[in-house]
Amino acid sequence: MQKFHEVTARLEQALSGISYENLDISDEVKEQVELVLAQFWRAKGRVEAPDVELYEDLSSLYNKSNDAAADPDVLRKLAKKLQLVGIAELTQESLALHEMVSASDGDPGETFEKMSNLLKKIKDFVQTENPNMDAPARVKNLPTSSSGQAATDGNHKNPVIPDDFRCPISLELMKDPVIVSTGQTYERSCIEKWLEQGHGTCPKTQQTLSSPALTPNYVLRSLIAQWCEANGIEPPKRASSSRPSKTTSAFSPAERTKIEILLCKLTSSNPEDQRVAAGEIRLLAKRNANNRVAIAEAGAIPLLVSLLLTSDSRTQEHAVTALLNLSIYEDNKRTIVSSGAVPGIVQVLKKGSMEARENAAATLFSLSVVDENKVTIGASGAIPPLVTLLSEGTQRGKKDAATALFNLCIYQGNKGKAVRAGVVPTLMHLLTEPGSGMVDEALAILAILASHPEGKSAIGAAEAVPILVDVIGNGSPRNRENAAAVLVHLCAGDQLHLAEAQELGVMGPLVDLLQNGTDRAKRKAAQLLERMSRLVEQQKLAQALAEAKAKQSQSQSQTQQPRSPSVANAVDS
Repeated sequence: MQKFHEVTARLEQALSGISYENLDISDEVKEQVELVLAQFWRAKGRVEAPDVELYEDLSSLYNKSNDAAADPDVLRKLAKKLQLVGIAELTQESLALHEMVSASDGDPGETFEKMSNLLKKIKDFVQTENPNMDAPARVKNLPTSSSGQAATDGNHKNPVIPDDFRCPISLELMKDPVIVSTGQTYERSCIEKWLEQGHGTCPKTQQTLSSPALTPNYVLRSLIAQWCEANGIEPPKRASSSRPSKTTSAFSPAERTKIEILLCKLTSSNPEDQRVAAGEIRLLAKRNANNRVAIAEAGAIPLLVSLLLTSDSRTQEHAVTALLNLSIYEDNKRTIVSSGAVPGIVQVLKKGSMEARENAAATLFSLSVVDENKVTIGASGAIPPLVTLLSEGTQRGKKDAATALFNLCIYQGNKGKAVRAGVVPTLMHLLTEPGSGMVDEALAILAILASHPEGKSAIGAAEAVPILVDVIGNGSPRNRENAAAVLVHLCAGDQLHLAEAQELGVMGPLVDLLQNGTDRAKRKAAQLLERMSRLVEQQKLAQALAEAKAKQSQSQSQTQQPRSPSVANAVDS
């Protein structure tokens, strides 16, 4: 995790160092750079504190030889923290490790060997602590025969293979189950042969296949492996596949049925059913990417959109949050917008509970990553309620509103809308409010708005120069950079703002920024110092001209002054 955070910081630093202002590129590309930088800042704000104790315990076992004695207390803590306390969890972990080994083309290397040894130590410890823990699971997982009795090792009967584990084509236990576009699961080799014979339909349903893509059903494969282990059967080995597959959803039939039941409840006339179903879909969509794909494929998005206007505040909150979670998957963003979700999300942003409003703002941010959605969202009237949330929301709500506004204002057409909605006074208040924690976001948005004529005018009218000068002198590196960027726009063709900044003592901080700031900050500081230098020269020239004119006026007045009578009498005498 720490390595990923370091890479994020390095990428942000590298991107900040690109002198794109000096390159012959369009404003749209420049705006995209700002967007990516904003996403890096957002990612940096989500850093979780590492579990140092867990890391140390894992490292101590990981680096020990296989036969070295392990501390039982350490093993007990690890098993609990990693939730490896039952046979099912340990089996799932073993399967995951086997998947990684398979993906390494049969050459796992020392790392996998150490991981395998570590898992074995935990498994041996857990089984020693609970010697009978796997007995109930084995009995529970034994399949039933046609008479309804469980098949056991004692009666010497082969266990009955569950129908869901059989390929509908070969009727054999599946080794490498894959999902076709209709949602049915088949053994890979069987369905590949079917497709190679020129068939374009699903063998089981006879529906036309919308795509020949085959998606690995990892969940079903894991269930088959667990069933095999519970029944003393060697898990089937997969044959290598010659076809590349596109990963989409990986749901078993049972899980797909659960989704379908939830969707039926979303359309129920019973408000309680709708509320519960929306809440469950919200949690499922939060869990992982496969869930987001499967829920969208099942047709949940239009149903959730229809619930955005419900009078039940809790259902509304679940619906908008479920859409937020679904939008994390890139392909779902366009589906959500094309389903007409934006007006409903804006309505929630205006009238919903505070949590619903916060999640509505976060949803708009997520959707606005797609460029064309920036236009749609801006035209929907979303910007004024975002500005309101920025002003009166909770800390989290303000940050969600700020990131959404930043993203939307990358599109030039939305900048004027934000200014007319009163965003500049709100941002200035956040800059000066003690402990607001919003200085980074406020300056980032101002830096974008300052390039727009209305934005520049509004920032100037808000008497921003003293605040900007203070940030340039005392702010963080990123904030000093953005404050300098705003000041560059304000002072372009405006001698009054330039003179005001000079009087406030900005020259010294700018010199320091030129020497120690980020690359972008150095460029902004250089531009301002150059303008300051020209202003000083103009001021000196004006002063010299004024002094010369004053001397000339004084000399003329002296030569034209009449002689006094006493002097005249003296001359006459």
